[in-house]
Amino acid sequence: MPVLPAPDPTRPRCRWAQADAMMMAYHDHEWGQPVHDSRQLWEMLVLESFQAGLSWRTVLKRRAGFRRAFAGFDPDRVARFGDADITRLMADPGIIRARAKIAATIGNARAYIAMRDRGEDFATFAWGMVGHTPVHNPGPVQASSPLSHAMSTALRARGFRFVGPVIAYAWMQAAGMIHDHEPGCFWHVPPDAAGE
Repeated sequence: MPVLPAPDPTRPRCRWAQADAMMMAYHDHEWGQPVHDSRQLWEMLVLESFQAGLSWRTVLKRRAGFRRAFAGFDPDRVARFGDADITRLMADPGIIRARAKIAATIGNARAYIAMRDRGEDFATFAWGMVGHTPVHNPGPVQASSPLSHAMSTALRARGFRFVGPVIAYAWMQAAGMIHDHEPGCFWHVPPDAAGE
C-alpha cells in the first residue's frame, strides 16, 4: 500500500473525502487519477467489487490485507486459486469475507487472462470505452450512467462478474476514466471539458 503524504485538512475537496485523514489522502493522491496500467486497473476493479454494499472506507482500511491475500493482485496467480484458497480466504480477517465476491475475483482473474491471451489489453479496452480520454461529468455525482452500463455489459461479455453498472461507475471514477470531482474541490475540472 502506498504511503501517502499527510493531507491538508483545510484544502477544499469532495464531501465524501472529508471524514478523516485516510480518506483525504486517498482522494488527494489516488482517486480520479488516470490509471493506464492493466494490472493496476484489474486490482482496482477487484476492490470496487468488494465494496459493493459497503463503504469505500471499509475496503480502503483492508487494502493491504487484500493485496496480501490475493497474491499482490497478480492475475496469473489468482487465476490458479481453487477451493482450498477460497476456504483460506473465507477465514482471513484481513479482507471482506464474502464467498461470492472471492469466487468472482478468481473468475475475473481468469477473464483478464483470457482477454490477454486473445491479444486484448485490459487498459486499452477500458479506456477505449471512454474514447481514450477522461470524461468529465458536469452534473451532480451519480451512481451509474449510460457509459457505466455499457462498460458493465462489455465486461460481462468478457466473462467478468460483480461488475454491474454501479460498480463499473465507481471503478471508472476511481481510475480517472470519469472525472467526477465535485464543484469546489481542488481537483474539479471546469465544465467545458468533454461531457459524457
